[in-house]
Amino acid sequence: MNSTYLLPIRTAALLFPALALLMFVPTAIVLYRRHGVMTRWRALSLYGGVYYALTAFCMTIVPLPKPSVDVCKAYPAFAHPQLTPGVAVTDIWKEAHHHAALDALVLHNPAFWQNVFNVLLLLPLGVFVRIHFRRGLTAATAAGFTTSLFFELTQYTGLWGLYACPYRLFAVDDLIVNTAGAALGWAIAGPLARSLPELDTLDDRALASGKVPFGRRLVALILDTTGVTIMSWLIGAITYRELGEGTVLCALPSAFALWFVVIPWLTGATPGKHVLLLRLATPDGGRPSPARLALRALVLSPPLVLACLATGAVLAIAADPSLLIKIADEVVHRTLSADPASAFLLLLPPAACLTLIAAYVKSVRRHPQSLGPHETRSGIRNHTLPHTRARTPATPSTPSNPADPHVSWPMAPSDGPQTIRWPSLPLQPTRASEHGVTGTESPERAAVPPVRGT
Repeated sequence: MNSTYLLPIRTAALLFPALALLMFVPTAIVLYRRHGVMTRWRALSLYGGVYYALTAFCMTIVPLPKPSVDVCKAYPAFAHPQLTPGVAVTDIWKEAHHHAALDALVLHNPAFWQNVFNVLLLLPLGVFVRIHFRRGLTAATAAGFTTSLFFELTQYTGLWGLYACPYRLFAVDDLIVNTAGAALGWAIAGPLARSLPELDTLDDRALASGKVPFGRRLVALILDTTGVTIMSWLIGAITYRELGEGTVLCALPSAFALWFVVIPWLTGATPGKHVLLLRLATPDGGRPSPARLALRALVLSPPLVLACLATGAVLAIAADPSLLIKIADEVVHRTLSADPASAFLLLLPPAACLTLIAAYVKSVRRHPQSLGPHETRSGIRNHTLPHTRARTPATPSTPSNPADPHVSWPMAPSDGPQTIRWPSLPLQPTRASEHGVTGTESPERAAVPPVRGT
């Protein structure tokens, strides 16, 4: 394959891991809040779309002109956009030297293959719109037009002002062909869309287990760890300024107690769990007492304090990337060359931290109900709140008295905050006189009449 096409692909492959890492927490928050679960297929579909979008964008801007190149002098013709439709067809005819032969028009015609690649550029976008979003042809066409217009404007503005002049041509034919490619991708994805299960159906299957997903709690813990780290910095700065240097050591314990004991006692959950639509409750659904919350925080504190320290180091390095180079030079290189035994000892604390955190994660994954030591010892559980796509109980076709004992609805204990468990299918009320059963049934089961003996 031509290096012109390989270079954007390699560039996207190098940028994607960093982009995926930066997107993980925001993506997880959106998916858990909207769908209640982050299945492998939804994550694979989403990140596959992100990688494709990054590759397509690199196709439109890479290779970049070298800094020494004056793009205004090197590409003077690109300063004026090509706004006449049909020029691409004329270019194909010119490249064929006016010979109506397969070899001249197709096989050895660079203008023809350029248009083919323009069709293929946004063809996966149409497939993605139909498979992932389950949208129609109009949505796929609109997405193709909008994306192609963004690409063309990026080229026309010289990468949005990064270059003084454009180094690629804005062509209306590219806009037309790209949009047609997205529509074509939607059309050819029909058989695949009909054969694959919908992502919402896979979400419902995962939610049917009734367990709070481990990843959902992990993302909430990541948010809590980041939040308590920042709060400890603020408390430390305030106490250092007002009370002196000796009070700085109390910053982390104070922030830890405030974040994991006081706030959950007052609001029902830590800030991270509020973001992920989780709440803390006792097994009977009541709000946990401060003693239970303190015990939970105490059991969770060893790995969490280590995670807070690691988070602080990461935030410090993110604020000043050169700090990582300084640490590597001072601690690793010099110590390793001067005293290898000391360098080995420096590696023990990080290894111990990782081992302790891994042991906690392993204990959670091995527990039958996916509970950690801090949950089993304190008796506090995570309860999910309805996500935005949660199935709601169907409204009865005829008005009924809520006090009617023949109508059954899912209820929560009255002595504490209500806990709503959302099954894979919406619950509907059934009367005792229907089918001889009182309770809640799914629409599929309620629609099947009972088998009567002969």
